[in-house]
Parts: sequence; structure tokens; C-alpha cells
Amino acid sequence: MSKQFQLKGIAAAGGIAIGPAYIIGKEEFVITKEPIAEKQIPFQIQVFEEALISTRKEIKDLQARISSEMGHDAAEIFEAHLLVLEDRLLIEEVISRLKKERLNVAYVFSEVLKKYISVFSKIEDEYLKERMADINDVGRRILRHILGKEHKGLEETKEKVIIVAHDLSPSDTAAMYKKNVVAFITDVGGKTSHTAIMAKSLEIPAVVGCGEATVKIKSGDMLVVDGGMGMVIVNPDKRTLASYLKEETKIKVIAKKLMAVKDLPAVTLDARKIEVSANIELPAEIDSVRQHGAEGIGLYRTEYFYMNRKDLPSEEEHFKAYKYVAEAMKPYPVIIRTLDLGGDKFISQIQTPKEMAPFLGWRAIRFCLARPDIFKVQLRAILRASVYGKLKIMYPMISGIEELRQANKIISDVKAELKQKNIPFDDDIEIGTMIEVPSAAMTADLLAKETDFFSIGTNDLIQYSLAVDRSNEKVAYLYEPTHPAVLRMIKNIIDSGHARGIWVGMCGEMASEPAFALLLLGLNLDEFSMPSFSIPTIKHIIRSVSSKEAHQIAQEALTLTMGREVEQFTQRKLREILK
Repeated sequence: MSKQFQLKGIAAAGGIAIGPAYIIGKEEFVITKEPIAEKQIPFQIQVFEEALISTRKEIKDLQARISSEMGHDAAEIFEAHLLVLEDRLLIEEVISRLKKERLNVAYVFSEVLKKYISVFSKIEDEYLKERMADINDVGRRILRHILGKEHKGLEETKEKVIIVAHDLSPSDTAAMYKKNVVAFITDVGGKTSHTAIMAKSLEIPAVVGCGEATVKIKSGDMLVVDGGMGMVIVNPDKRTLASYLKEETKIKVIAKKLMAVKDLPAVTLDARKIEVSANIELPAEIDSVRQHGAEGIGLYRTEYFYMNRKDLPSEEEHFKAYKYVAEAMKPYPVIIRTLDLGGDKFISQIQTPKEMAPFLGWRAIRFCLARPDIFKVQLRAILRASVYGKLKIMYPMISGIEELRQANKIISDVKAELKQKNIPFDDDIEIGTMIEVPSAAMTADLLAKETDFFSIGTNDLIQYSLAVDRSNEKVAYLYEPTHPAVLRMIKNIIDSGHARGIWVGMCGEMASEPAFALLLLGLNLDEFSMPSFSIPTIKHIIRSVSSKEAHQIAQEALTLTMGREVEQFTQRKLREILK
């Protein structure tokens, strides 16, 4: 039996998972160069064509499964893969070289594939570069069929597995949805990277930023993933395994007890009512949102509409998705964040320039204001859907009053267009501002005069305030939600909002951390929005403390000088309250 060893990464999603490793992206093919006789050429061409047909069926089947489980929009990510199969230049080059060189089709195809990948890797354009991944993925599927190799795809695996990958793309995470994936580990990424956020949506433990997990772990190795500690135990011995099995059982018992409070209101011991909402990326997550007792959607990320596709999403696509969520969540509110592409999010088909510092570049509201044609399509769809439920609009990455006014002017124009066409919409729809840029945090008193609500996006606010790339595992230790500067900014945002009579929520990952819940409650936060599975825990904490006690905890925390001290203090207080 292999000797036990451990890998340390970044805790991305809590919980314990035990199972065999399933490596993504490490499959290697041994392809020999074999001369063939002229009479064998037709047969080799037939093998190639049958491989194309089989690959197309494989992808279409996967697309159909994803569509039925996650919706049509999620399945759109496979359209780019299907386009590769229809690339006449690639197909004709394989057949031409096969006839000319008289070599086996597996070798010829692999050489053409290498050439295409090499060409795309040198292209500066990000969208075209992205097609390299599509070509590589489809190419490997075709090679498997040419070689007659059986491939047990993730979507077909019958046993519970733990995914080990360098990183995970949207198609990878889509394939995981409702499958036998009990956890995942990646080489790269930070605590609030897009991949880590997706882990929480999937409700599975995850450790990211492990460095060389794909190198050190072999397929089939038994793994223990401790998502809370950011630890991976590889080939655990009997004693270690028994200890983690006991811990896993304990976590399940606690989770079951917490689910008993999920439908109860989030009310403090002295009767202060708090809204606890969910963050979602896909309409398919609504079932989980309702099952965990959410009182609305505090953040509906809409970037998924733009990912991995050749065309822009239509107004009807947007409208149908927003209408579905509005009706499904009625009478609860749904806050739709307008397009926030850029930073660590996956590049879409929109031709954005390559940037040295994408987190600080042309993204979110900056992009929308520069491309009102795209922005207006989304706004029209949201407004049209607003008559079917309680929708609200939220702008991401507002840095000052000028951007807020520009965005509001565009909404006013869209409302005027709809009125002219007699298209109904909620004229009183609330329009909020996401506070995630230090300049917005410091001028919150000015912004509060011209917006209906604030929602604090701590993921970006922390990285911008502390100059820490939140997706970079090398500087993850500097990412401190409890840094005194961050806490002072949060307090200023909440106080400024309340001074102008508007409510203040938080949709960043900080809102889902149990120890921080006490702190935020004491700072008078009105609404907490988080991955749905965290809701019962946060509700339980809110129901276990009085506003007065939480306020005292927050006041004492604000006197501490280091983030580590604040975190230790709040964890100690949480243990005392929950006993």
C-alpha cells in the first residue's frame, strides 16, 4: 500500500469527503508512427470519419444531459466543441496528409492536432486562444475513438469520486453538477476564485491552490479532503481514515440539526429581523435555494450567459431566465447583478483586449457603460421580467457617483423605450449599488443619496484594499477579511447607508463565514447573502445571539490591531455562544 502523505492548499468549501481520485487532464495516449499501404487508406479514412461521428454523439449526449439538469444556457458551452467537429480545414488536412504521407490515421490526426494547438497558443486574441482548449478537448475525444479506447467520462462514472485538476473550466463544473463528485482539488486558485465559488454552489468540499496535486496524486489514490482546513490526505492509513470517517459523521449530524432551523426566520434573541438570502449563478440552483430556507436571492450572477459561446445572448434568453427565477422565488426578492465579466472570470466571446492587470481593467460596469448596446439588452430583459416577481437590479464595481449616474441614465432611457412600446415593467424597481471598490466605500455617503440599497462585495473589496490577487495562491495568506482596514470600511458603508435610510446587505463570501456573522450582525448589517448550503448555519447563529451582544463583540473587534487577532476573537465568541 502507498505511504500516506498530505498536501496543503487553500480552504475553498468546507466539509469532509473521502473517495478515490479522478484526474482530469492527465490522460496520455501512446501513438506510434506506422506506414500503411495505399489500399488501407479508405479504411483509415473510414476509421477517422466514424470517430468524428462517435465524438459528435458523445458531445450531443452530454449536452442533452446538462440541458435537462441545468438548463439550455448551461448546455450552450458545448456548442464550441461541436464547431470543432465541423471544421473543414482540420478534417481535410487530416485526409490530405493521410493520402500523401501514407501513415496511420491516429498518428496523422495527432500531428495535425498538435499543429492547431501550437498555432492557437501563439495568438494574442483571448477568444481565439480560448478555442485552443476546445480543440484539445475534442481532439482527445476523437483520438480515443480512433484508438478504440474506452473512456469512462465524468458524466458516466457510477462511483463517488474526488476530482483532481490543474484548474476547472465552466464545462468541467457543468459536468460535475448532480454527478457522483464528492469533492475537488485544484493546483491553482484562491479562496474566492471563481472555481472556489462554484464548489460552494455544488455543495461539496474543495481545496484549491494545492500547487502540484495533479503531479503527486495518481488516479485511483484514496483521498481525504478536509475542505475546512484546506488539507488533502493522500492514501490515509487506517488510523487517519477512521478519524476522518468519525469527523465526517459528526459533520453530517450537525448539518441535519441545522436543517431543522432552515425555515425559521433569522431573528435575534431581542427580535431584530435579518434577511438571509442566497447567491446563485444558474436558474437550476433554485431548488437548492428553497430547500435551504433562503428568503430571496441576494446575488444572481449573470456572466454565465456570455461564457463559451460564439454569439451574444439574446434579449429573449435573458428574459426567460429572469422570468423563471422571479416566478420561482415569488414573493421573495431577486437581485440581479448586471454583467460582471473580467478579473478571474472566464473570458467570453466578447472581444476584450488583453490586459496586464485584468482585475483593475475593462470589466463590470466599465464595460457596460462603454457598450450600452450590450448593456441595454440585459436591462430590457430584467425590466420586462420584473412584472413576474420582485426583481431588483444591482450594478457591479461602481467606483464613484459619476458611474452610478451614467448607469441610471441608461436605465431611464430603456424605461422610456419600453413605455413608448407599451411593454409593462415595474417602474419602481429598486436599483442598488455593489460596494466593492475602496473609492466607493469611502464615498458611500454620496452614493447612498442616489441608490436604493448597498450590497457589499467583500471578495473584491478585500483584494483591492489589501492589494492581494484573490485568485493567486502565493499571496493567499495576505487575504484577510478581518483586517482592521476592511472592517472600518464595512462599518463606514453600513453607517452611511443607514444615515440615508437605505438597507445594506453583503453578498461576498465573508457573509457565509460563521465567525464573521457575529461581527457583521454587530455592525448592523441588514441582509446576508451566501451559497445556499450555508444558510441554515448562519440562521442558527443569528437566532442564538442578541443584537446587543453582537454589537459589543463588533465594538471590541474594532479595537484590535491585527486581522488574525480579530479572527481568533470572533471564533472564541462564537464557541461561547453556541457552546
